[in-house]
Amino acid sequence: MDEQTRIQAEAAAFRRLRDHLAARTDVQNIDMMNLTGFCRNCLSRWYQEAANERGEPMSKEAGRAAFYGMPYAQWRADHQTGASPEKHAAYEINKPKD
Repeated sequence: MDEQTRIQAEAAAFRRLRDHLAARTDVQNIDMMNLTGFCRNCLSRWYQEAANERGEPMSKEAGRAAFYGMPYAQWRADHQTGASPEKHAAYEINKPKD
């Protein structure tokens, strides 16, 4: 596979993941973190960091809005539910160390 095709395929896979997660609002970020070690916020931060590394200024909030398709506060109000004490405890054990 040539470099341009690889980049396009990777970008398409990222968009598909973003769209899949947008459709699965029942899956909470804390559940993703506990199972996979990353969540929507991680993906939005990686997007922001990639833009910044390429000379495109992007704030944390702009990165989140780009990934969530709306302001993060709105997504939280519309879709985020409370997490149980057990989920919070699991997160403290499993959260990334970065």
